[in-house]
Parts: sequence; structure tokens; C-alpha cells
Amino acid sequence: MDEEVPVIPKRRWEDKRPQRLRKGMYILPSLFTTANIAMGYYAILQVTHATAAEPWHFDFAAKAIGFAVLFDGLDGRIARMTQTSSDFGRELDSLADAITFGVAPALLAWMWGFRQLPVFLTSNELTGKLIQLGAIASFLFLMAGISRLARFNITSNPQPSNPGRPGKKYFVGMPIPAGAGVIAAVVHSSGGDPISALWSCITWMLIIVTVGYLMVSTWRFYSFKDIDLRSRQPFRLIVLFGLLFAAIWFFSRWVLFVIALVYMISGVFWRLQWVFRRKRPPTAYKEASPVS
Repeated sequence: MDEEVPVIPKRRWEDKRPQRLRKGMYILPSLFTTANIAMGYYAILQVTHATAAEPWHFDFAAKAIGFAVLFDGLDGRIARMTQTSSDFGRELDSLADAITFGVAPALLAWMWGFRQLPVFLTSNELTGKLIQLGAIASFLFLMAGISRLARFNITSNPQPSNPGRPGKKYFVGMPIPAGAGVIAAVVHSSGGDPISALWSCITWMLIIVTVGYLMVSTWRFYSFKDIDLRSRQPFRLIVLFGLLFAAIWFFSRWVLFVIALVYMISGVFWRLQWVFRRKRPPTAYKEASPVS
């Protein structure tokens, strides 16, 4: 009597779907990182086309950097929510930040605040000095942002000079997307019209240098990573986000400027609070995990 040959059932397509879906989820954060790079490249293109006669290119560049900040926040949060973080994603995100939040805003800061001065100022010698000092200030911003990224990538347990409670609640130093956001918010608040006054130019130079210093400092800045979007959110928080979105949609110039300014001042506030209270530092401090 012939033995029965066991029939091995074929794997159905539905059985393979979760694994394929899991592999496909790794691409999703990288798509947002690619959009981040695209916005940075677009911003650089707009800056190179901008002139005193066509200032709207500066505003377009500032808007592109603003959208890049949004994409940068989404790729990391999506990677954490879907548990698809990878070494490749972290390296790609770091390189994207160097372009979009380092090179693009530094070029925008110089072209908008200094390069157009010969059109407005009559003193060629003074104008030349301001253009040179502006180039130096913009380069310092770029180096500060790149240094901030390098320190963020290699440091697993930094100890700030004004530590708060251990955990993922704070960044050590202003993150580079926030620094680029300050530059973009100031340019966007002007509608792209370049600086034409001497004192405005000096003030702009001080803002650039201050933002660069805050990025390489060890002062703490809120990371927003303790907000869990997967949990049930109170109705008041949903209404607050809706009102914020509506305010940005209709009054983006002033609302984004205020948000950027408040976030920059928050690090100074926490620093001064520590100076006055002189609390003893905790034994450990963990920085927010790098985004993918």
C-alpha cells in the first residue's frame, strides 16, 4: 500500500502581508527625510535667485525651511511610533539636517541681511565691512549647527551646566532645526524684504551669533518628546492644536516669529532660573534620543 504523501499547504498572500508591511514601514521615515532634503535644496535655489527687486524668493526660502522643520519632526516621531528606527535613517537624517538647517539658513541669513546692502547704503567702505562681518556671522552659525549635530550623534549622556530632571524632556543646547527656524521666522516676518537699515543689520548679526551660541551651549531646551500622540489626548489639547494651526494658517508671519522667539528665550529662562536657584546637578542626564 502506497504511503500518503503529506500535502504542505501553500502560504497564502495574507500570511505574508504583515512581514511585507513591516518592511515597507522602514521606508516611510526616510521619505520624510527626503522631503526635508528637498526643502533645503529648494531654499538654496530660492536664495540664489533673490534680489532686492524680487524679495519674495527670500520668503519662499524661509517657508521651505519651515516645512523642513515639520518634516524633520515627523520622520523621527513616525520612526519611534512604528519602531522602525535604523542606523541608516539616523545617518540620513543627520546629513539632511546639515544641508537644510545648516547650509540653507546660513546662506539665507547672509543674502537677506547683508548681501543686498549696497542697494540701500551709500558708503561703500562701511557696506563692505558689514558684508564681511555678516559672512563671518553666518559661517559661525553654520559651524555651530554642524558642531551641534556632531555632539548630538556621539554623546549618549551629556551633562548640561543647568541640568533639569533626568529623562527625555530636554535637549542639551538648542537643536539645529530650531536654530534654522529662528532664521526663517525672522525672514518670513518681513515678507522677504531685505534689510536696508544699518542698525537692523547690526541687530540681525547679533541674532545670528546668539542663535549659534545657543546651539553649542549646554543650556536645556524642551524637546516635546514626552508628548505621546498614541494615547488619548484631552479635548482641550485638540482644540489648542486646532487654534494654533488656524493662527499659523492666517497669521503665519507673526505667529511663527513669536513661536521661534519664545522657544529661543526659553533656554535663556531655564539657564537664569538655574543660576538663581543654584540647584545641585543630578547624577545622570539623558538627552532626547536622535531622530531617525
